[in-house]
Amino acid sequence: MNPLDNPRFGEEAAIPYRSNIQFSPYRVFPREEWAKLRADTPMTLVPRDLEQLSGLIEELSMVEVEQIYLPLSRLLNLHVAAAQELHAVTNRFLGRRDRTVPYILGIAGSVAVGKSTTARVLRALLARWPDHPRVDLITTDGFLYPNEELLRRGIMDRKGFPESFDTARLLNFLHQVKSGRENVEAPVYSHFHYDIVPGQAIVIDRPDILIVEGLNVLQPARLPKDGEAIPFVSDFFNFSIYIDADPAVIEDWYLTRFMRLRQTAFRDPAAYFHRYANLTPEEARNQALHIWRTINKKNLEENILPTRQRSRLILRKGADHRVEDVALRRI
Repeated sequence: MNPLDNPRFGEEAAIPYRSNIQFSPYRVFPREEWAKLRADTPMTLVPRDLEQLSGLIEELSMVEVEQIYLPLSRLLNLHVAAAQELHAVTNRFLGRRDRTVPYILGIAGSVAVGKSTTARVLRALLARWPDHPRVDLITTDGFLYPNEELLRRGIMDRKGFPESFDTARLLNFLHQVKSGRENVEAPVYSHFHYDIVPGQAIVIDRPDILIVEGLNVLQPARLPKDGEAIPFVSDFFNFSIYIDADPAVIEDWYLTRFMRLRQTAFRDPAAYFHRYANLTPEEARNQALHIWRTINKKNLEENILPTRQRSRLILRKGADHRVEDVALRRI
């Protein structure tokens, strides 16, 4: 049985009646069945595009784009059109003439699972549809607190956990974008320096679609006892995707990426992780494993994986990075 078909699929709090539920909120499409949903959607990418879109350890193929991402871009195109029409109808009802607000797509998942690759591919494909040519992309890394603040709070070793993000700033940013405001600024994060870049910003100016990629974008807030409204980041999403894989597989991907960076970016003396470049292969692998198990795996198990069931669509990957099946929420 596919785990997505199991009513116990997902990391949920214990519910007394859950054992009696005989259905899954998702419909699962094996790869071959999902590929057929491409219909007549044209391929708008060429092989040289894939070189720029591929990740450090994930080399995209034309087959993957054709079978997985073209059907997904077709689905999203239909959703965007429906959202635009609903906005127009609502404006007619209210007697307003507001501009169309951006459609916001959230992409969640673990470190090293391939979120950035998926986000880049979808941005490239969605921008080639005629009805929404302006597609922007941001990562929530820019909304991490600066290292200085993380050190002051004593949570530098919990970077990437929910408490390490300036959530209020992220919520205000999304509110401004969703309100159709011009030239909304988002902070810039440097993986090379492992910190926020002072004085730099990404400007989002009323795109047709905004893709928001991050670890904890589906994380719910704690409900207040007084019933006052507390917005979630996902409240601003029109659609959400969770990139999924077995944790042991993600661990292997993380180690592979770490070892590759050790031979490339880490060699620059200005890099934050330059100290790892001179370790022996065995020392480097042990260090990577320690970081994964004490930080990234812990964050995955405690905060990221439990949000999987909150997504509208789940892309389940195998050890070769290929998407094996797609789960689409039906309720």
